[in-house]
Amino acid sequence: MKLLVVGSMALDTIETPFGKEENILGGSASYFSLAASMFTDVGIVAVVGKDFPESHLDLFRSKNIELEGVTREEGETFKWEGKYGYDLGDPDTLGTYLNVFENFNPVIPENYSNVDYVFLANIDPELQLSVLKQVKNPKLVACDTMNFWIDNKPQELKEVLKHVDILLINDSETRALAGEPRITIAARAVLDMGPKILIVKRGEYGALMFSRDSIFWAPSYPLEEVIDPTGAGDTFAGGFMGYIAGNDITTDPVGFKTAVVNGSVIASFTVENFSVRRLSNLTKEEISIRFAEFLKLSKVD
Repeated sequence: MKLLVVGSMALDTIETPFGKEENILGGSASYFSLAASMFTDVGIVAVVGKDFPESHLDLFRSKNIELEGVTREEGETFKWEGKYGYDLGDPDTLGTYLNVFENFNPVIPENYSNVDYVFLANIDPELQLSVLKQVKNPKLVACDTMNFWIDNKPQELKEVLKHVDILLINDSETRALAGEPRITIAARAVLDMGPKILIVKRGEYGALMFSRDSIFWAPSYPLEEVIDPTGAGDTFAGGFMGYIAGNDITTDPVGFKTAVVNGSVIASFTVENFSVRRLSNLTKEEISIRFAEFLKLSKVD
């Protein structure tokens, strides 16, 4: 296994202008791992409850995603309920039920501890630090976070950032973390905290990648139909990290740029249906075709 993700597996209830689905597969680790599996071998560390359908686990197994780090505990699985308006922007959260995820204490299986690439999904920074102490010598570590941890555990989060190579967050999180409204200045401030690369996810406006000496922008794909944007950011991260791990990239600038485009490509498929349904039947040929279409978006002949 080349890539480890530590995060959530969930059951979501989602309503958009195009319908409502109840208790469908969600969670950061779910979206991430299915996207990453298109490029490399990946394993999950997460927790689910007794109500988590075995069919969901079978989906991961069918993609050769390793599940040794997934534990099933007494109680119910983490659940989230959200509703999107017609602009399909930030959803209204109707309910968040942590359930077994409330006491999640990630334990890295021994045969995962030598993994080359690690992604710490959006969990408590103290848990992220715990994971870093359990993996021995990864080539590259990336992580995600959110405004809740930026506001409530800033010191713990900054300690995490000293030990990661790549941080993937959105516009508002970048500004909040840096305490700076101007995105390019905020990005430099975040890089000063430790990461070598900052990727700012901007939804329908694409993604920005900042390093010490460069800025790279990848657009989003102009889709005719968006059904459910849930998990697009986690899918982007999975496509990005999957490509990096699959091609053993640690320093190559062109490789990182290509990974950003692949993350955008995979995310563009996710939003075409509810939950992970589009990811579950996505083919490498479809990815290659859309990747080529992406490259044409900003090409000047």
